[in-house]
Amino acid sequence: MGIASQDAIKQFSALVAEVDESLKAAFQNIHQGYPTETLVRFLKAREWSIPNAHKMLLDCLNWRIQNCIDEILAKPIIPADLYRGIRDSQLVGLSGYTKDGHPVFAIGVGLSTYDKASSHIQMNEYRDHVILPASTKKCGRHVATCVKVLDMTGLKLSALCQIKLLTIISTIDDLNYPEKTETYYIVNAPCIFSACWKVVKPLLQERTRRKVQILQGCGRDELLKIMDYASLPHFCKREGSGSSQHSSSGSDNCFSFDHHFHQQLYSYIKQQALGRELAAPLKQGCFHVDVPEPDPKGVNIVKTAIESQLHKIGDRNGLSRSLSGLKINIA
Repeated sequence: MGIASQDAIKQFSALVAEVDESLKAAFQNIHQGYPTETLVRFLKAREWSIPNAHKMLLDCLNWRIQNCIDEILAKPIIPADLYRGIRDSQLVGLSGYTKDGHPVFAIGVGLSTYDKASSHIQMNEYRDHVILPASTKKCGRHVATCVKVLDMTGLKLSALCQIKLLTIISTIDDLNYPEKTETYYIVNAPCIFSACWKVVKPLLQERTRRKVQILQGCGRDELLKIMDYASLPHFCKREGSGSSQHSSSGSDNCFSFDHHFHQQLYSYIKQQALGRELAAPLKQGCFHVDVPEPDPKGVNIVKTAIESQLHKIGDRNGLSRSLSGLKINIA
């Protein structure tokens, strides 16, 4: 790290030292003993602009306080069948670890319906407060990032109506959990993915684009260079296995509520809630978190651009007639 970067960290640290006590407490819950590394994450996310990184961090801390994010791991989604239903709509799970200790999160993008953004935030907090600290302890060094394997199996036109909620989730991560992903590996990409990627890629920051790797087929051979076979997501263990929650047993499918990762997560949250139950009885259902609304104009631009790309694909493959009336609805 250069002298200029070290100076930026010192200046940023001095600004953070001036915030009020509630913000300091929120910052402590974020950094968990690694304040400098946390400041660097926000600086990287704002291209090392101290004023922009400072504003970003303050906005993040205020968002956490206003939405009681530090208490979210003590708010179980009950009854369990409701949580099981969410797991069936948000295909996300921990499949294992890379050879250098980074958690491997599998995401079934193509078959997810992304019903609850609040559940996504809860999993982010579990990753940051339980999974990553455990990796740090096991490796004997600070592990602050994860690897994500995105399965595009099942991606189709009907899935594109989730653009708005996908945008909300990605915005939450960009603003409040910056620089937490080491690499995004995209696998099982169907033809329609190329149309989506041509539109989305220019919208990403260069720093994020460099983290994206599109692998051939299920990506097994490439992924085995960085992780053992046991840590491969189930949809990468054989060609055509896909990410359907019904494609393998619950013990092997990290999306399933019956997988040990989700069982541990759910048990942890219920245990955290027990100490607070007397003060506030547990309520059934999901909890509410204020999330950013994406710019409608921006969402419509993406929608129109994807439609245009799909029509181009149709023209090249003689499908222009079947795609002539195609319109993508934004949920």
